[in-house]
Amino acid sequence: MKKGPIIGGIVGVSIIIIILAVIFTSSPKSIPMEVEDAMDKELVPSEENAEVQEKLDEIEKINLENEYSPKEREWLTSGPFQIDRSEYVLGEKIFLRINGISYDEKGQIVFLRPLNSSHYSVYWTIPFDGAERPAFNYYLEPQLSKSKGYCSVDDFVGDWRVVFRGTDYPNLEFKITKDVLPGEEDSYESVC
Repeated sequence: MKKGPIIGGIVGVSIIIIILAVIFTSSPKSIPMEVEDAMDKELVPSEENAEVQEKLDEIEKINLENEYSPKEREWLTSGPFQIDRSEYVLGEKIFLRINGISYDEKGQIVFLRPLNSSHYSVYWTIPFDGAERPAFNYYLEPQLSKSKGYCSVDDFVGDWRVVFRGTDYPNLEFKITKDVLPGEEDSYESVC
């Protein structure tokens, strides 16, 4: 079997393919397409559009009624400890800022939730030690928990206290209202 004619045939076919490819790519014929310019057209109201607009107006009205904006930060201070507000809604994070604890100061920051008008229960405890960290920040968000016995919003609503065990700094007080942060309503449905 002779390899010359086979190679010649392959080379010949390759040359023909290359020539055809050059012809087709050098003279492309574009097919004009008509595109509708919808940018400058006005939408014609229809029954469907009116119904959609009515629903949008209703949603906007509800949003305006339920508009939420957080209270301004007030920075309640007790020594090197600060919380950012005196009043929170359910779902808001309580921001605790600690700055400038002395090297020899050591203790606990205790968040007390109200049980009734005169009694409190420990909700959360945060240890601090000036020798290890003289400054840090902490976020706290009271959340319902069946296992911890926090079953409904009533377990959180009221006047809270922040006590600084191991120090002589005065307590800080803040309030949590029955209002719920928009979008967090499901998080505060009774769990028990």
